[in-house]
Amino acid sequence: MRGGWLLGVTLALSLGAFALVGGWLLGDPGVPKAEALKTGGLAGAAIVALYALWINDRRRRTEEARHEVERGRAEVDRERVADERFAKAVELLGHDADQVRVGALHVLAGLARDRPRYTQTVLDVLCAYLRQPFGHPSFAVLPADPHQAELAPEAPSPELDIARVDGRREVRRTAQRLITDLLPSASDPDAPNYDLDLSGARLEYLNLIDRRVGRLTARRARLYGITRMSGARFTDPVLFSWAHFHGRTELRGTRFDSGISLRHVEIADAWETADTTTRVFADLRDAAPVPVSGAPYRTITVTPGTTVKLGEPATWTVRVEGAPEPVTDRPRHAADFH
Repeated sequence: MRGGWLLGVTLALSLGAFALVGGWLLGDPGVPKAEALKTGGLAGAAIVALYALWINDRRRRTEEARHEVERGRAEVDRERVADERFAKAVELLGHDADQVRVGALHVLAGLARDRPRYTQTVLDVLCAYLRQPFGHPSFAVLPADPHQAELAPEAPSPELDIARVDGRREVRRTAQRLITDLLPSASDPDAPNYDLDLSGARLEYLNLIDRRVGRLTARRARLYGITRMSGARFTDPVLFSWAHFHGRTELRGTRFDSGISLRHVEIADAWETADTTTRVFADLRDAAPVPVSGAPYRTITVTPGTTVKLGEPATWTVRVEGAPEPVTDRPRHAADFH
């Protein structure tokens, strides 16, 4: 009804414009009759053209609104499917078959890549899986490098027992690898900061090389094999309190922007800490240090104003950015070194 009314008004205006312009020009003896009629026709056609443009614009906006509604519905459907995938994958993590659990982990990682809003939730699930109680005979035989451990278990069916724990071990290694893959690069200044809670976890060959992490909590964790965190950047506090590092730890060029706690940490092998920098605080009161290669001290660089706590005896050499000499006494703040 409204469209017909507007069309009628438009035609009336068009005829009026034709009559008005054409009549005015016909009254001028200097304008040819044909030219006057032509100009009047153009004036009327302009009114019709404006109406056509308005109709096209209205149709375009209506079509865009329809597409927007369809996109919204499709997004709701995708969110529903993603939620169902997440719930099913988490459920399958409790499956008896190792290969099913590995598949569930990959589904979760794929979901995090497709839907970034899931990334922190997926990382929380992977960390929760790694926090489950776990042990392997190689941890007792050669904790510094479990890959090289030669096992000779005395269980009634040793091959079955080893196959069972090896299966669980592979699932856990998959979880660790996926955590590494999901974390952004340390060199990306715009990357989000994802937190990891690995409290009490049993970890093998943890690899966070060149990764950006928010808060890392690994209290009472046990780390077997080589722990690699060179080039990593931690934007929030890193807490290793009461953790046990059984193998070598690589921290070359690592940045702890909000501090690190190594309180009561047991260190059984070398720490490589060249160019490692800490801000805010550094609790270096580790427990029962084991000298490695005749060098009982490890070196860490702190920024001026950083709160530093050293054990007795001190097992760390602390350098202050810009200061010429390292200090091994127990100041409260790095500023006291000057």
